[in-house]
Amino acid sequence: YLVTLIQKQWYQRRVRGDIERNEALVAAARRPAPKLHLLGLVSDGGVHAHIDHCKGLLAALKKLGAPPTYLHFFSDGRDTKPTSGVGFAEDMIKFIDDLQFGSLATIVGRYYAMDRDKRHERIQLAYEGLVQGKGDVVEKDRVLDFIKEQYSAGTTDEFLKPIIVDEEGRIGDGDTLLFFDFRADRMRQICEAFGIQRHFETAKVPKDLSVTTMTQYKEEFPFPNLFPPGSNKDTLAECLSNLDISQYHCAETEKYAHVTFFFNGGLEKQWPGEVREMVPSPKVATYDLQPTMNADGVAKAMAKQIEAGEHRFVMCNFAPPDMVGHTGKYEPTVAACTETDRCIGEILEACRKFGYTFLVTADHGNAEKMLSETGGPHTAHTCIRVPFYMDGGPQFMAHETSMALCDVAPTVLSLLGVEKPAAMTGRSLIA
Repeated sequence: YLVTLIQKQWYQRRVRGDIERNEALVAAARRPAPKLHLLGLVSDGGVHAHIDHCKGLLAALKKLGAPPTYLHFFSDGRDTKPTSGVGFAEDMIKFIDDLQFGSLATIVGRYYAMDRDKRHERIQLAYEGLVQGKGDVVEKDRVLDFIKEQYSAGTTDEFLKPIIVDEEGRIGDGDTLLFFDFRADRMRQICEAFGIQRHFETAKVPKDLSVTTMTQYKEEFPFPNLFPPGSNKDTLAECLSNLDISQYHCAETEKYAHVTFFFNGGLEKQWPGEVREMVPSPKVATYDLQPTMNADGVAKAMAKQIEAGEHRFVMCNFAPPDMVGHTGKYEPTVAACTETDRCIGEILEACRKFGYTFLVTADHGNAEKMLSETGGPHTAHTCIRVPFYMDGGPQFMAHETSMALCDVAPTVLSLLGVEKPAAMTGRSLIA
């Protein structure tokens, strides 16, 4: 929903030529500051950010007369091919040269700059690259070859340690920072480190920084947003709360946001009657090293709640197929799916025993495609249609190609004997 909204507004503003009239952008561009820094994921993956937004912001900042502007390029390799970053870097270098504005300052992998599981040492490594210039210092005309050398050594985009391309682009006292990812969860920690508090010790901390963000990354953050949050009225969680139907949301910590912030329509708010439980994700460098993650902990927590019968609606997210699928490692992904299947079976058994209707679906694919068309590993999400399975309830209606994710919440409400609100555009799929 957020991606669609941002893309629609972005396109409309580009057509009208008024991106540079965005109030928060104007304020950031015209704030008296030694330098302005653009920070975010640079790829066309479209899951957390989009390269077109980065380009559009640079062009708008030039029109607005912004101070010297530096791009801090977070490389992808999860929502795009693992070695596609060199192409995006080449694209941005050419764009900046043609625009005759801005400079590529640093490149660092999202594994470090976009951690979301409180691995503060990862954020520290990125932070010190951006502030102190700690990393591999590489001239602009050699940076593409350097990235290719990293690929040859086995380091893909996601895991690139800081590459310092322009040492003038270090973040310093009084500078303005503009984070351009539209998705919140992987921007929270690095924004907090620059704008609120750090969770690590470091030799140099810039003072008097001003932070602006593409969207609201967290309700408590005081930063202005280019696209302030809209109202997602009558989400499933809110509807259940308004009807005094108790609910339980569970995930392991790596997927905390998916059963809270995302599930609740971009709101961190916990509704009355909504109980949350997070089980800890394993502390490993990458999840192919422990592909089962903590699926068992989630399954056990769910089965316990189903047996207790305190909540009419219980839901969870299983992380392994997505998180291990993103590594591109085939055998670990098989292990991840095998464990998830076993855990789903454990929940299904509890549902059958204690009289719950069981539903399972997904919002995208990943693990079902592990090999790209060019023969290398496939690490990104897929757009293959997802299943929606039910056990223990009435029958689904006959399948139609128009069925979509927007039908899931109305189906849940129907099973609970509740009419869907007008804000829900989907339909119940119960026959």
